[in-house]
Amino acid sequence: MPRPPRRTRRLVPLLLLPLSLALSACAGSSSAHTSSGGLGGGNTDGKGSLTLNVGDQKGGSEAVLRAAGELDDLTYKIKWSTFTSGPPLLEAVNAKAVDIGAVGNTPPVFAAGAGSKISVVAATHGTAHGEAIVVPKDSEFRRTADLKGKSVAVAQGSSAHYQLLASLKKAGLTLKDVDVKYLQPADALAAFTGGKVDAWAVWDPYTSQVLRGGKGRILTDGEGVVNGLSFQVAAPGALADKKKAAAIDDYLRRLRKAQDWVFKHPEAWAKVWAKDTGLPYEVALDAVKRTNGTRVPVAVDRQAIASEQEIVDTFARLKLIPRRVDFGDFTDTRFNGSLPPSTTAPRTYKES
Repeated sequence: MPRPPRRTRRLVPLLLLPLSLALSACAGSSSAHTSSGGLGGGNTDGKGSLTLNVGDQKGGSEAVLRAAGELDDLTYKIKWSTFTSGPPLLEAVNAKAVDIGAVGNTPPVFAAGAGSKISVVAATHGTAHGEAIVVPKDSEFRRTADLKGKSVAVAQGSSAHYQLLASLKKAGLTLKDVDVKYLQPADALAAFTGGKVDAWAVWDPYTSQVLRGGKGRILTDGEGVVNGLSFQVAAPGALADKKKAAAIDDYLRRLRKAQDWVFKHPEAWAKVWAKDTGLPYEVALDAVKRTNGTRVPVAVDRQAIASEQEIVDTFARLKLIPRRVDFGDFTDTRFNGSLPPSTTAPRTYKES
């Protein structure tokens, strides 16, 4: 594949840079950048004597709650802290610096494997169309098996890492059958568009960015191979405090309403998301309709726990986490209420 012009090679990583800082909720690698994440510099909403410390990522819970009008009548305070990715957010939960925060399906596995004090308290189920292995548009590869002996970029320990493992297994291959290049998204995009790798295992909105930019096509996606779950993870100490537990319950209810708002107003949310993250509006809207807006609040039930246990077992066998754990020990189901089961089909948008 010919190398793109110098100007393109320079601009593509710059375009992605805000996303690498803001949208790495799926990342599970201890090598994720943390220097610009962490506590401090966040907003505070609400009134009252109780403060709920919430970990977030740019374009995440705070943005969607604000856009949906769900921060207007808080009877407690929310202090927001922004993190670059899921792993440092969960480190803060473990350190009791954050009471609750949102992550993808893999960071809790790594945190649990490391013995962190965390409790998964809520879940959403969305489509896995945005979890994809993409190849250059003119690539000769037509099926996953074609990747044997080829190079594939992926963020180590991310949900895309697990999706790559599962997709290869479905095709009768293992990680040993491909040349894995462990790269964070900004570096992976540069390698992908520069012809340095044959494929890229990634998640939305990066998938939408590649497709919208005409840089590639989907070889296979995560439907049927990954669970499509994302989680809210809380500190056990906060859950043991009756007042904080009540605030967490209210917070989760507001998030569910906000997720409903996103589904009903995809264009409005895409505009907010684009502004907050630096995404082009068209890419944001594609990602909303493919992945972000499809999420349904679901129960943290036996099926969800069993599905996560599969990820635990997979990474433990590969020695990517220190030890095998029982994922159920890191969950708290008190907030399930009448939520539907975790296997509930995600929402879908009609073709426009």
